Amino acid sequence: MKLKKNSLHPATFYFLLGVVIVICSWLGSLYGLSVIHPETGEVLRIQNLLNPEGIRWFLRHVITNFTGFAPLGMVLVSMIGIGIAQHAGLLDVCLRFVLRDRTPQRGVMLSLILVGVLSNVIGDAGYILLIPLSAALFIAVRLHPIAGVIMTYVSVACGYSANVVLSTMDPLIARITQSAAEFSGVSTQYIGPMCNSLFMAFSVIPITAVIYFLTKKWLLPKLGTFNEELVEYKSINRKEKRSLSFSFLVGGIYFFAVLWSTFSSYGILRGVSGSLIRSPFIMGILFIISLGIALMGITYGVSMGVYRKEKDVVTGLTQSFQWLGNYLIIVFFASQMFALFSYSHIDKYILLRSSSFFSSIQFAPLTTLLLFIFFVAVMNLFMVSAIEKWTLLSFLFIPIFSNWGISPEVTQVAYRIGDSSTNALTPFMFYLPLVLTYIHRYNNRIGYWSLMKYIGPYSMIIMLVWTFTFIAWYLLGIPFGW
Repeated sequence: MKLKKNSLHPATFYFLLGVVIVICSWLGSLYGLSVIHPETGEVLRIQNLLNPEGIRWFLRHVITNFTGFAPLGMVLVSMIGIGIAQHAGLLDVCLRFVLRDRTPQRGVMLSLILVGVLSNVIGDAGYILLIPLSAALFIAVRLHPIAGVIMTYVSVACGYSANVVLSTMDPLIARITQSAAEFSGVSTQYIGPMCNSLFMAFSVIPITAVIYFLTKKWLLPKLGTFNEELVEYKSINRKEKRSLSFSFLVGGIYFFAVLWSTFSSYGILRGVSGSLIRSPFIMGILFIISLGIALMGITYGVSMGVYRKEKDVVTGLTQSFQWLGNYLIIVFFASQMFALFSYSHIDKYILLRSSSFFSSIQFAPLTTLLLFIFFVAVMNLFMVSAIEKWTLLSFLFIPIFSNWGISPEVTQVAYRIGDSSTNALTPFMFYLPLVLTYIHRYNNRIGYWSLMKYIGPYSMIIMLVWTFTFIAWYLLGIPFGW
């Protein structure tokens, strides 16, 4: 794997990107650039970050931009469980237990890809929990850990809309589609969260196949061999088996209590209305999982004699946070850049101005949908949030496409394909700093641009395969959902 020695550090990359945004905001304000919000009619002007108001805003929010960066809290919470389990030796013995029969590399890769694609059922927790696990598993089966990080990141990001069950995004995006259809007088028919379910369930198959094939045939040969930190396949002794049994017993009791508190008539972890959408269970799933792993790690550590007093647990927790120094530096500059971009309204200007131009182009329905997929994929490079982007685009395109005989549900499917396909490519992805941090643990010369050389083929081929699947589905007249 040949890399230039002068690759930008991720912190430097985000700092320079922030400088570019500041300059663009000044130029946009100088020329009075503005767009109209399609739903509210509000005039959105490019806000200058170099005028007194912009400077005052930045100085007032520089700390909260950092502390309020959502992935930062998620990473710290996840490290409570993962760090303790790793320090106590639970992760090591679990790897040896799972791989005791020398589990084939193909099984590990396919399992990680499938879990990554399906992880959107619990929101964004897949980024936080699966990426470190993938690196450890790849090392255990004699594969390059950076390949594991990249493969898992692509699985979670590019497969974000595909799932065999409802994800957290399905009800939210369907609600926006319903509102846009009613607002524009297109349809009063109920558009439910299952309106894309059949197509998205089937999509899991081609996405998984593409990611596995590219990883096996292209990424792993390109990265080369990795001969460090190999896990030894020594057998688990009696004490380790006993300790592992205790930890799984505690974990089983804990997760049974969580499930009972969620799905029983008691249901304190369900929402006020009784649903799981925006419920304490879904909103707190990362902490719930992390706490369960921590309890299992502590149980294993106590049983093995690693933890004899509470100070030993705190010591283990402290060691697990040591590698976060690099991550915190990257996140500081990344969080400022994200905040500057949002405040300036440059993302909304690019999206809405491009949408106005695109909506003036008319072709046959299928051709229009294919162009829409590509359009959304490009716009996703500037505005990552699927919900925020669809809130703007749905009120523009649903009425236009309806006049061309395209139903809101089909428009939504096309949007989700384009939106998911380029998630891993954009520098504005919130979880990219975490990916770069984990990669730097194994190779600190990989920056954003060199990482994109590995991710680019995944994103492009997934979009092509997913689009061809959409074309076949559309031409065969198969319902996209219920």
